[in-house]
Amino acid sequence: MSDCTHDCSSCEHKCDNESFLEKTNNQSSVKKVYAVISGKGGVGKSFTTSVLASVAARNGYKTAIMDADVTGPSIPKVFGLTDNCTADDTGIYPAVTKNGIEVISINLLMDDPTQPVIWRGPVIAGVIKQFWTDVNWGDVDVMFIDCPPGTGDVPLTVFQSIPVNGIIVVTSPQDLVSMIVAKAVNMAKMMNIPILGVVENMSYFVCDKCKEKHYIYGESHVDEIAKSYGIENVLRVPILPEAAKKSDEGKIDEFILPDTEAFFDKLTEK
Repeated sequence: MSDCTHDCSSCEHKCDNESFLEKTNNQSSVKKVYAVISGKGGVGKSFTTSVLASVAARNGYKTAIMDADVTGPSIPKVFGLTDNCTADDTGIYPAVTKNGIEVISINLLMDDPTQPVIWRGPVIAGVIKQFWTDVNWGDVDVMFIDCPPGTGDVPLTVFQSIPVNGIIVVTSPQDLVSMIVAKAVNMAKMMNIPILGVVENMSYFVCDKCKEKHYIYGESHVDEIAKSYGIENVLRVPILPEAAKKSDEGKIDEFILPDTEAFFDKLTEK
């Protein structure tokens, strides 16, 4: 249907939504999939993805990350992955971080990761599907998908092609936050996927000297906004120089973020 708006709630055609889902290959079994999204860029989706995946791995879950931000991949960098993925007749083998997280990213398939990926939407959408179908993931308990910002081709491909169990919305403490969350909530409703949590990144800064919280980007309203949409699982992340340092060093798996364990536990309750 070329006139499809992807808004199933108002559609006169009674399609089987599951018919769009792609299957993994015979070497793969993925139990839970969580997509990390935001209505705008620069709010810390990759940081959130990598930290939550590290928490899952520390708790004994077989964990994987699909870096779906094809034109702006950063997951390999924060984990210090430099070697390309390998492949054989059965498919592509993901790279593995020091703490055992499996990762697929376009940067792990290129000879020169600094070269830009200048592809149109349909090509990128095809790559995302191949990340799901052609990668030998093995037995995975939890997969996190790091999506690019917005509600365009890639998030739509992820939601239609992959059996996503829930969405994690990442935002920042600015007046735009309500609009950003609203866009994510509305898209999730259209795709019939639950929002399992909201992460407010750069929420505040704790002064080394006075030890008080300073709200550099304005007072937080994420709790009220989340409550208005019935979202109970909220994580407020302060500005932490150590986080940037570990990311730059490719050692994000060594970074411990306060309150993330409780946030992750609530994700897995669903």
